[in-house]
Amino acid sequence: MKHYSAFAVAREALRYHTGWERAWRSPEPKKRYDVIIVGAGGHGLATAYYLGKNYGIQNVAVIEKGWLGGGNTGRNTTIIRSNYLQDPSAAIYEKSRSLYEDLSQDLNYNVMFSPRGVMMLAQTQHEVRGYQRTAHANALQGVKTEWIEPERVKQLVPIINIDGPRYPVLGALWQERGGTARHDAVAWGYARACSNMGMDIIQQCEVTGVRSENGRVTGVATTKGAIECDKLGIVVAGHSGQLAEMAGFRLPVEALALQALVSEPIKPCMDVVVMANTVHGYMSQSDKGEMVIGGGTDGFNNFTQRGSFHHIEETVRALVETFPMISRLKMLRQWGGIVDMTGDRSPILSKTPLGGCFINCGWGTGGFKAIPGSGWGMAQLMATGHSPLTEAFSLDRFKEGRFIDESVAAGVAH
Repeated sequence: MKHYSAFAVAREALRYHTGWERAWRSPEPKKRYDVIIVGAGGHGLATAYYLGKNYGIQNVAVIEKGWLGGGNTGRNTTIIRSNYLQDPSAAIYEKSRSLYEDLSQDLNYNVMFSPRGVMMLAQTQHEVRGYQRTAHANALQGVKTEWIEPERVKQLVPIINIDGPRYPVLGALWQERGGTARHDAVAWGYARACSNMGMDIIQQCEVTGVRSENGRVTGVATTKGAIECDKLGIVVAGHSGQLAEMAGFRLPVEALALQALVSEPIKPCMDVVVMANTVHGYMSQSDKGEMVIGGGTDGFNNFTQRGSFHHIEETVRALVETFPMISRLKMLRQWGGIVDMTGDRSPILSKTPLGGCFINCGWGTGGFKAIPGSGWGMAQLMATGHSPLTEAFSLDRFKEGRFIDESVAAGVAH
């Protein structure tokens, strides 16, 4: 009797139930496309989808060095929120959050969006003032958030210890319509929709060079041959700097590893997302019962996609003070992703010095929550040359001093 791996069974089931054949088998590239998107993660696939849906541009190829959704899209902790302080940030993240609410219906694919609420704990007086300020700013921006007192925090999260010895919980910024979604399903849903439009998703196809003539992009060189295009979108997260160099310009980004881990499955005990920025740890419970845990980036530039012991120690030690019960949990697995960080911890969605070439990068540790809004704005920028969602995030802001400093304003870049 022939035995199949769990991966093979899942792949065949996906093909059978979703009509995945075209996207899964990675067709050979055509000689010319109207648009090439480099990067088959959430942001790249969303850009391709909205190019087709909103602007009728369907002669599109999405090129991926590895496999569909195998980068940061499949390696994050799935937090979705829009309670940012700066106006441009709040606008694009709120657009994204609102698109997530109907994304399953839009794609006809269940992305398992769960608006369970996101809570950002204030554990110092500085954070109290900062989050109250953010709540007021969000009210002006039309983003529904509120400041809640410790008693309400305890009511929403019974397992929390609000009287911690070092960092007691003084309150929280609460966004009831924030939550989580299934990261793989977001990539698969967008990919299937793109494939149904006739777009090509070409996996195991590495870009080795960007071709140009008279200051304008003409195509790319890949491990599967040269491909011509009228417009090129670079959406490759932690490898943005390398692709930008191929296109002849430099980016103000650095690559760092961001690690996460999950526990063994346990019975339901926490139905909201909790972020604790003072001790720098955040946690939610997955549908399978695992406690999904994350923290800050590594303190040095690197391209690793695996975990390390110091991260387990620092992040879990921080969370055990706030959630004593997790001290008895066994960890199930750990992983890392390569994030691209800008100096002001805000993304870049912009035209580039090379005509017809566009860049979407710099999302740092908070890219998953922005996928639909990022794709919407990037598609508008590529199709029309302008988007109100992306205008503030252009490359020009770094030479003009128009920084959108979310790391200082929001206290954390997630």
